[in-house]
Amino acid sequence: MKLMIYLNNQMKMYVNLVVCFLLCASSVFGQSLTKEKVLSDVTSANSYWQREHKPEVWAFWDQAAYHTGNMELYKLTKNPDYVRYSEAWAVYNDWKGAKSNDKSRWKYSYGETDDYVLFGDWQICFQTYIDLYELDPKEYKIARAKEVMEYQMSTPQNDYWWWADGLYMVMPVMTKMYNLTGNTQYLDKLHSYLMYADSIMYDSKEALYYRDAKYIFPKHKSANGKKDFWARGDGWVFAGLAKIIQDLPKDHIHYKAYTKRFQEMAKAIVRCQQAEGYWTRSLLDSAHAPGRETSGTAFFTYGLLWGMNNGLIKGPKYERAAQLGWKYLSEIALQPDGRVGYVQPIGEKAIPGQVVDTHSTTSFGVGAFLLAGVEMYRFLEQHK
Repeated sequence: MKLMIYLNNQMKMYVNLVVCFLLCASSVFGQSLTKEKVLSDVTSANSYWQREHKPEVWAFWDQAAYHTGNMELYKLTKNPDYVRYSEAWAVYNDWKGAKSNDKSRWKYSYGETDDYVLFGDWQICFQTYIDLYELDPKEYKIARAKEVMEYQMSTPQNDYWWWADGLYMVMPVMTKMYNLTGNTQYLDKLHSYLMYADSIMYDSKEALYYRDAKYIFPKHKSANGKKDFWARGDGWVFAGLAKIIQDLPKDHIHYKAYTKRFQEMAKAIVRCQQAEGYWTRSLLDSAHAPGRETSGTAFFTYGLLWGMNNGLIKGPKYERAAQLGWKYLSEIALQPDGRVGYVQPIGEKAIPGQVVDTHSTTSFGVGAFLLAGVEMYRFLEQHK
């Protein structure tokens, strides 16, 4: 009998500890985080970026990724200055990505010149052009997007998305174009291209993506002999999945498969978060390139918050991970002047010894920060 009472008391203590942990974990901010504070933070970051950087820059991925965040913040705030900034950028680029008109020369390997029309890093700009079209429908805003994507879909190739970043760059273009035109070929080709990407980059055991085929284990290993999954690369994929799922009809044939992949990635992502809230540049080897990094962290935080806001993932572990991510982003990465720091520079892998500090900022890092902040605001709206 004494043993039964002892075990019963131990069980009660355990349950109380678990409940206490869950209650404590439910908000890492205590009572301090408000929608107003989140809105202030994203406004500060966006104002700093637009104040310090003119919109008249190229339409390549690094700049275009910023505009995906800027437009998402516009959807929340309806601040016309944000639309004017993105529109000025679109006009400067003639509503195009790479500008070649000679289809016989169009390429999709890596390239920064105008012949690389079929390279996804030149197609992400179409996401923002479509968003701007929906605000003020004028055919010239989407004419190039239609021309390029319809030509690409007419080709027999399916290996267009050969690097993880490309899934964020172009998957949402396909779903947006489907919703715009009703042409189901956009969704068919999205699936075909994604299946190719999965075949060369996806690790089903870890539920994570290698950046590209060069980094597959054991051909490539981290500094400590582990699988080397680049945080920003997986951030691109995770955020890209969130973007296409929200645009897809729920009865679409591949909707459940995409949501399952998103959920599997979410589980993998929360397991490797660091105590301070960030994710290291090499996800499964925190000692490979240790320390804070904002871009991958922001994309993961965005995806987790979006997933909770839309009922795809639930539970304290996701809530805590997202809140810790935003705590890092808003209290450490965001500087007093509005600069978003600790963004790994342009690259494709975690680099041991690379310096990333408060002065390390980029357009795409700010865009990811804005995406995360908008979803944090929406999360707080749902949990008043």
